[in-house]
Amino acid sequence: MSDPVSLLQELIRCPSVTPEDAGAQAVLKARLKKLGFEITDLPYGEGEDRILNFFARYGTGHPHFCFAGHTDVVPAGKSSWDNDPFSADIIDDVIYGRGACDMKGGIAAFVSAVEDFLSKKNNFTGSLSFLITGDEEGPGINGTVKVLEWMQAHNHIPDFCLVGEPTSAQTLGDVIKIGRRGSLNAVIEVEGTQGHVAYPHLADNPIHKLMTILTSLTQPVLDNGNEWFQPSSVQVTSIDVGNVVTNLIPATATARVNIRFNNLHTGTALKGWIATQCHRVAEHCKIDIAVSGEAFLTEPGKEVRALCEAIYSVNEVKPRLDTGGGTSDARFISQYCAVAEFGLVGQTMHKVNEAVSIHDLKQLSTIYLNVIDALFE
Repeated sequence: MSDPVSLLQELIRCPSVTPEDAGAQAVLKARLKKLGFEITDLPYGEGEDRILNFFARYGTGHPHFCFAGHTDVVPAGKSSWDNDPFSADIIDDVIYGRGACDMKGGIAAFVSAVEDFLSKKNNFTGSLSFLITGDEEGPGINGTVKVLEWMQAHNHIPDFCLVGEPTSAQTLGDVIKIGRRGSLNAVIEVEGTQGHVAYPHLADNPIHKLMTILTSLTQPVLDNGNEWFQPSSVQVTSIDVGNVVTNLIPATATARVNIRFNNLHTGTALKGWIATQCHRVAEHCKIDIAVSGEAFLTEPGKEVRALCEAIYSVNEVKPRLDTGGGTSDARFISQYCAVAEFGLVGQTMHKVNEAVSIHDLKQLSTIYLNVIDALFE
């Protein structure tokens, strides 16, 4: 069998902190080119915003199964690592390094699985592809979003996409993501009239109005969740007036609010609801709302079933189908095709001494291989 360990080490040794690539994608493309993949480089952005991405496809038929991943990583951080975060040292059968589980390990495991699959498949008539971005840990502007637009324009949208994010919680295979909540961020600025606290009749305190607005946003129960999603959540993340004295009523007050919402809502509807609550209390207020992703759900079908069966066949774990956690590039992919997420145990992602055991890495590669076998049998 192909060994994902050496490939993961090569990838970790490329310090590809967003937006830098540091040679990581070249390593992958060289490996895929040897297998016969047709590779298209898709860089987007200019100057410091330039991001390297690529799309690689083997075959032209259907079903078309795509693996999506990112080669960029977060910085190593200011805390001291036990080893160089980009040395990919192996200690007691554990590989250490930034990106080991998020998510260069997932990429290495899938490439290894594809190598094994193609080495034994003589009459392959479907398609395998890779959507690789260098902007998942960054703004997400010049990465997967634009690659998907290119894929659609060139008839490369897959039938199913698997994102190799580290979804497992405690044990490899215990969680598969089949959806994600949407995320909305709002900045609300209420205008008032500055004045002396001893003469409130000569001022208009914006803080009082802002508090009323925030109460109207946080007190109602948006929903009780459903079969696949937990209840939506409204959280106030900041309140600021910039006031450093005790006897001044400020002229403005600003709050930041985040809503993680399930598929009972849309970003557009929530925008309207927030605006209504704000203007009901304060006619003069500014509202800036950004929806970073809509809620989505992939109803479990043959691909998800194949993934569950592949996991159980390798380590006898029955995965939980889940929609919790933060956002990922799956939110973009869901607008084009069915998508699920499955990968390594994520307990060390973004942490000091990020790591993956060689045992888990090889098991993940075997699981991926079994899924590919099942989808193209």
